[in-house]
Amino acid sequence: MDASTNTGHGRKTEACEIPFRGIHHLALTTDNMKMTTEFYVNVLGMPLVHAMKVPEGVGINENRGNPPYECIRHYFFDMGNDSLWAFFEIPKGEKPKTDRDALGGMQHVAFAVTKDEFDAIQHRLTDQNLEFDGPVEILPGIFSIYFYDPNDIRLEACCKPSERGHQNVVESVTQTKAVAIRELRTLSTDDNWLDSVTENLE
Repeated sequence: MDASTNTGHGRKTEACEIPFRGIHHLALTTDNMKMTTEFYVNVLGMPLVHAMKVPEGVGINENRGNPPYECIRHYFFDMGNDSLWAFFEIPKGEKPKTDRDALGGMQHVAFAVTKDEFDAIQHRLTDQNLEFDGPVEILPGIFSIYFYDPNDIRLEACCKPSERGHQNVVESVTQTKAVAIRELRTLSTDDNWLDSVTENLE
């Protein structure tokens, strides 16, 4: 039996074709954990679920993906859908702020929200006198607002108002194969390559 199925949105899926379930956690940096905690808990409503300090020796001698500093704070927040939002606290003055447009930088993070959550975030930001841009229609039927956390990290709340409850994020942006190939031909005219990178599309 063919394991391929059509999702009805121009995309084929196969059993176990994607090796990842989703985001476990995003690890970002701050030099003020108190300010950061207050923003994510009290403004965005992400519950704090774990507060720790990196054990002595792990930051430098046994580095396991941590910043190279001893005993720094490392906090985790619940960002929904069984995923975590995390911060390391870098000692003040040790590192410059990141250029979000630099190669390899994180330009922004977009959170998927329902229409009610989309409205609520705007109210919470307004109540805290925090500015945001939008709502703006970023794709047909999909609207976003853009704002910044206290560390100047650019954030986005993204919503498809026509869908009740939580949106199907991947399906909401999936193109047909023909539309995708029109853009991909600006990278390569090799038909074998084009077919290989669009084999999941209809």
